[in-house]
Amino acid sequence: MNAGDLGTIVVAVDGTSGSGKSSTCRGVAARLGIRYLDTGAMYRAVTWWLLEHGVDVHDPAAVASYAAAPRLRSATDPLAPTICVDDRDVSVEIRSEAVNAAVSPVSAVPAVRERLVALQREIIGDGGIVVEGRDIASVVWPDAEVKVYLTADPSARAARRAAENGAADLSATEASLLSRDRIDSGRAVAPLTMVEGAVQVDSTDLTLDEVIDLVAGLVTERATART
Repeated sequence: MNAGDLGTIVVAVDGTSGSGKSSTCRGVAARLGIRYLDTGAMYRAVTWWLLEHGVDVHDPAAVASYAAAPRLRSATDPLAPTICVDDRDVSVEIRSEAVNAAVSPVSAVPAVRERLVALQREIIGDGGIVVEGRDIASVVWPDAEVKVYLTADPSARAARRAAENGAADLSATEASLLSRDRIDSGRAVAPLTMVEGAVQVDSTDLTLDEVIDLVAGLVTERATART
């Protein structure tokens, strides 16, 4: 199947922290020749900007007042998924421990979500894209033709995240992931949830290639069915 067959499809991938969403979505988009958007990186970018400017990220009113300040630009090439804030590429900076610790409270602020959801919908546009996040199928694009909820056992997620970040303390990494899940699942605005009609994929015992195969198969099956 070529990219032309997928030019209007939207693939929504939600799921828990450390379950492999980014690697999976990049791999699926690259394999199918369509675009990729990491919405979590957008929330991280805003969080990074707030920290850099000394804004109290635990003060919702302060966060809301600066929600529109940073200029964001998200690249949608799955082979080069950069994100820029005020024309600076912050793809590395947004993965810091400081941002990890602050992104959930920032993401819970309605003004931040309102602004970023609007930007995400603008980027999705006419489709032809794999979009990952926490509220894609539930809020950002409820009409997505393919909806996937990706998860994994907490210990497996912690091991993967620790390997990515070079962390030695697996128990601390697991506690951090579970804390983010609790906050994001319990927030009043756009909580993390698996919507009706989503396909749940447990990646605990699967390799990355196997998960990519599975999700790419769902997409091509759906695209074939509508032709």
